[in-house]
Amino acid sequence: QVQLVESGGGLVQPGGSLRLSCAASGIIFSINAMAWYRQAPGKQREFVASITSGGGTYYTDSVKGRFTISRDNAKNTVYLQMNSLKPEDTAVYYCNKLPIDHGSWGQGTQVTVST
Repeated sequence: QVQLVESGGGLVQPGGSLRLSCAASGIIFSINAMAWYRQAPGKQREFVASITSGGGTYYTDSVKGRFTISRDNAKNTVYLQMNSLKPEDTAVYYCNKLPIDHGSWGQGTQVTVST
């Protein structure tokens, strides 16, 4: 059974930075592509960034140049470094494997960007 545990969220001022972590278990982490998603209040969950097993990355346009996804296969963990945060980045952030395992969404981690 896949388990995904996100952490690292918090309250940050506009322009600030946060680093999110997602610890995965129940999968052979190193061979799976991983992704971050987010869901803002009243909106659908949306794709943020992904990373292949080989380290190739892809970002949604709104975070390009500000967010960086990375992975540590030895720790079964995927990270999301978020810089130059904006109020519109406020959301609950989730990770998942690709293809998505819809039964394995974690609790997410809340990111709030506000003065």
